[in-house]
Amino acid sequence: MELDRYSKITSDFHKKNIMVIGDLMLDKYFWGYTDRISPEAPVPIVDVDKIEFRPGGAANVALNLSSLGCEVIVVGFVGSDEDGSNLINDLKKHNINTENIIVSENRPTTVKTRIMSHDHQVIRVDFESKKDLSSQSIKKLSNILEKNISSVDGVILQDYNKGVLGKNNIELILDLARKLDKNIYVDPKKDNFKSYLNVRLFKPNLIEFESAYRTKDKSIRSSGFHLKNEIAAELLLVTEGSKGVSLFDGKEYYHIPTKARKVHDVSGAGDTVISTFTLSDVCGSTPKESAILANFAAGRVCEEVGVIPINITMLDEIFGYTRN
Repeated sequence: MELDRYSKITSDFHKKNIMVIGDLMLDKYFWGYTDRISPEAPVPIVDVDKIEFRPGGAANVALNLSSLGCEVIVVGFVGSDEDGSNLINDLKKHNINTENIIVSENRPTTVKTRIMSHDHQVIRVDFESKKDLSSQSIKKLSNILEKNISSVDGVILQDYNKGVLGKNNIELILDLARKLDKNIYVDPKKDNFKSYLNVRLFKPNLIEFESAYRTKDKSIRSSGFHLKNEIAAELLLVTEGSKGVSLFDGKEYYHIPTKARKVHDVSGAGDTVISTFTLSDVCGSTPKESAILANFAAGRVCEEVGVIPINITMLDEIFGYTRN
């Protein structure tokens, strides 16, 4: 991509406002080191010297968007617990609007706890509820959307199969967005693939895509066009880890290889992809340009340890661009 084109797209990032709806999570890291094995079982003992909290899930998508410079409205649920407070406070530190996060008495905050030794993950422990939202919670969600959706430039639905985006309310969200002619960008889970119809972008990862749709006797190219046509998506983007991404645009197919110089940790890369693609798309880039930017951004965050958002400085460095 030429630098003047890159400059034109990214110079409008700060003018946009994106709504993120989905499963909010708190990523909790226990950092330490290991130099002995437990006498109780053949497992390493990690001596912890630091505990760190980071936004995860849909909250990490909001963080990526904010780090790229745009305004963000994040909509979702946390529990009335310490983890929920930690997540909200961390988002506020990054100037992200948390007024539309609903504090629930009936479900805990989703937490992914990673035990890290010498910058390598030893084990992950998850605390979560996968129950669908109650009718009362869906009503609260609907009220928030009706109040705020008219002011945004695009809507991201970030589905981790934790209950916020269930079959009972996906259609409601899609209908509200379509009535106001808002582009919808979806990062799906396989259980709900067929619920996301007529969206701007449908972005499964390769594992989800293959388990839900692709058959062994079909190439990703033929399977991709079949899925795209079946759900009537304008664009299909399949993320393929270290291999890059495959973009299906109309009848055109593009494979874009990754640009990671050293892959250290792929956690959160999909969040970076949909954030960067969405923001580029609403700023008028072509789908291929958006895919290139998103893929390079994901490659850059994979060079870091843990879930790290892309920011405009990191993106500029990838393209060798000096901002005035």
